[in-house]
This record gives sequence, C-alpha cells and structure tokens, in this order.
Amino acid sequence: MELTSYTKSAELLTRAKKVLAGGVSSEFRKYNHPHAIFYVHGKGSKIYDADGNEYLDFTLSQGPLILGHSHPHVLRSVNEYSEQGQLFAGQHIREIELAEKLNKLIPSAELMRFCLDGSEAVQTAFRVARAKTGRPKFLRFEGHYHGWLDNVAWGISAPSADSLGSRENPNVYPWTAGLPDQARDEFIILPWNDLELVKSTLAKHSDEIAAIITEPIMCNSGCILPEEGFLQGLRDLCDQYGIALIFDEVITGFRMSLGGSQAYYGITPDMSIFAKAMGSGYPISAIVGKKEWIGLIEDAKVIHAGTMNSSNPTIAAALATIQVLETENPYERLFRLGNKLKDGLIKAAEENNLNLLVQGPGPMFNIAFTDLKKAKDYRDTLTFDKAKLGKFIAAMHDKKIRVIGRGLWYISAAHSEEDIDQAIKISAEVMSEM
Repeated sequence: MELTSYTKSAELLTRAKKVLAGGVSSEFRKYNHPHAIFYVHGKGSKIYDADGNEYLDFTLSQGPLILGHSHPHVLRSVNEYSEQGQLFAGQHIREIELAEKLNKLIPSAELMRFCLDGSEAVQTAFRVARAKTGRPKFLRFEGHYHGWLDNVAWGISAPSADSLGSRENPNVYPWTAGLPDQARDEFIILPWNDLELVKSTLAKHSDEIAAIITEPIMCNSGCILPEEGFLQGLRDLCDQYGIALIFDEVITGFRMSLGGSQAYYGITPDMSIFAKAMGSGYPISAIVGKKEWIGLIEDAKVIHAGTMNSSNPTIAAALATIQVLETENPYERLFRLGNKLKDGLIKAAEENNLNLLVQGPGPMFNIAFTDLKKAKDYRDTLTFDKAKLGKFIAAMHDKKIRVIGRGLWYISAAHSEEDIDQAIKISAEVMSEM
C-alpha cells in the first residue's frame, strides 16, 4: 500500500506556526497524526486534506457533524438566510422558530437562551443555580468535560488512577497552568456512577451546593454509560435538597435522540446544555431549562448577554439540522451502524488476541486497550494503554480512517453500510499488524 503523504500539511503547519500559537486555533488540533493536518473540504462521510488524501471520517469535527460534512439543506439554509443579514443586534423570526422547536422536542426546555458554545452556556447555568439557591458551589464528576474555563478545568487529567486518592475526598489536578486558586473552591468533585457517595456527600454539604452537573453519558472519557438508577438517583437527590440538576448534553444532545439523553432515559433535569450536533458545525449552543430556573434570566435577576448570540447563520444552521433529523429520523440507523462497527472491532480484536474494550451506545462509542471488561468511571480509564491506542489510531489514519485520538468514534447520518464495512476491514488489517 502506498505510504500516505503529509508533505503539504507539514509545509502549511510550518507557515502557520509563525502566526498562530502552535500553528492551531484549538489545543486538540495539535494531536492529529503525524501532526496537525490541514483540510480543504468535506462531503458526506469523507474529508480531504491539503495533500489530496481522502479519509473516511469518524471524528465528525469532534461531534457536531451529525448529518455529515456539507449537508446541502444546511448549507442552502445558511446561505439563503445570511443574504437577509448576518447579525441584527435584535430579534428575528427564525430564532423564535428554533426556540419553539426545542421547546417541543426537549423535555426540560420550557425557556431557553442561545449562546455561542458549550463552555459559556455551562457558566450561565452555574450562575442561575447560584442565584436561585444562594449557595456557592457545584458538584461535578471526575473526567467529565464541561468546557475549558477556569472553574471546570480541573479533574479531567491526572498522572494515574492511584494519584486521585480516596473516592470520598479525591485529589484534583489542574488541566492547565494559569488557573486562579479560588477556582478550585467553586466545586466538589466525586467519581461518577457512585450514587451512595453522592448521597453521603450531600448529607454533609448540601447547604453549599447549588447544582450537580453531569454528562448523562460520560462521552469525553471512555464513553461510559450511567449505571442503572444513577441518573434517577441524582434527580431524586436534587429534588430532596433543592439543588439544580444540570445535564451537559453538548455531545449527547440530538445524538441519542431528538430530545437528547433526557428523552432517551426519561430523566428530566432542571437545566441542560445543548451544542455540537445542534448546529452542524456552526457556533451555537443553548441553555434550556424549566421556567422556575431560567425565569431568573427572564426577570433579569441573572444577566445573560452576548453580541454574537443568535446570528442569522447559526440559527439557520440549527433549524435546518433539526428539520433534517425530524424528516429523516436517522436514529435507528445510527444505533444499528454504530453497533455493527462495535461488533466488528470486537471480533477483529479477538481474532488478533488483543485486549480491546469497546463501550458506548452506538451513535458514539469508545475503544481502549485494557484487560478491564467494563469501565465504570474516570479512574478506570486511567488504566487504559494509551501508547497502544496511539499506535492503532496512527495506523488507521495512515490507511485513511480518521478517528479521534482518545478512541472516541462518532457515527453520522451520512455513513453508509459500505463505510462501516470498510472501517471494520481496515481495523482488522491494522490489528493484525500490531
């Protein structure tokens, strides 16, 4: 097989490093194989780089492209609506239409505000929770990603599982330099999927805690599903103590169902964050919630603002994306194709005597090399063989299959049966060479 060339991307990266810090505009983009790659266009399930390489894409731009690259209805809607204006610093009709659509589809979406990304929407939810409860802190879980801002840039990296210390009082490591010390005082952190530990913590600290925030599925670390009764247990505890339950549905929203994980699992949080798949790659997010919580924004007791919020292109993209999802209803197919790919990867690993763990619901899932039969929380993921995974991901990339470096795969409505068969075939080839 002809070796994949990355010469043009390497030349562009050298040029970019003269003006962009590290040559990129987001830290994660540094870590492609063999370095940051420059892309020129994408169509359907494929993406093409500056060297002319065509990749079967399972990264989907870190998740947003649930309809695949360059969906014609989305692009047409954005172009047509943008011709009427880009940004009004005022309201427009499709903004109402999108809000009405979300209100209909998402169980918790009685009221909402639109933002630009998940990070700022999360902070808005914290502000609302603190204002309503009068309490200063939020409870979160190890390994859950809620954006890159100061008070959530903790507990998403650690030297080892042992370094985290006791489950009852975990050690917490900063993700980055430059965090103010007081940011650590804003939260209590616990291992995920341990309801008894949440109960005992709230019994001691409920008067400090304004909110519990969780990914309904732990997508960012291992794609770990909630244990039976865990999400309902959080719901019950929040009701008991008057605490806001916040679902971070940045990844699960519009991927598990049109109503997100909350509709899929039948657990309604007080507030939720939606982004990524909602806008097919355009910069939009939403904080949605029950009127008793979001009403504080409505009454201007809590300020939420943003010049760029609800621009014409972003609203048009989100509305068009949801229209396609409603019309085509690809969810049975996303689950079926995802599970077919999972089964194919497991079979290939078994045939090559590799200790591969595959976890996740199907529309997204994670692979890891480990002897564990199941990962329940972030601590388990720290035992994964990252070097072995890195070799697998790099070899897949050289064979034109693009997968997120931490082992997370996304399925889109644009992926075909043939795409899945091809991914399984190449995966088996790579595993046979490991």
